[in-house]
Amino acid sequence: MDQHTHHPVQPGAENAVCSRCGKVAEGTPPTWICSVENGRRRYFCEDCARANIRAIEGRLDSSWW
Repeated sequence: MDQHTHHPVQPGAENAVCSRCGKVAEGTPPTWICSVENGRRRYFCEDCARANIRAIEGRLDSSWW
């Protein structure tokens, strides 16, 4: 089947922006990482997450990367 599944847009949904490099994505891709730092959600694209995976696993704030 060549049918595409379209997900409805959530009210108030906005594009995710990588807090490290500034890459913009429509919605929040499943390969991106979300981190809560100082009560604020920060999103990181797949490339930035892979480059800093050890710091992420060590639970360092992104300011230390």
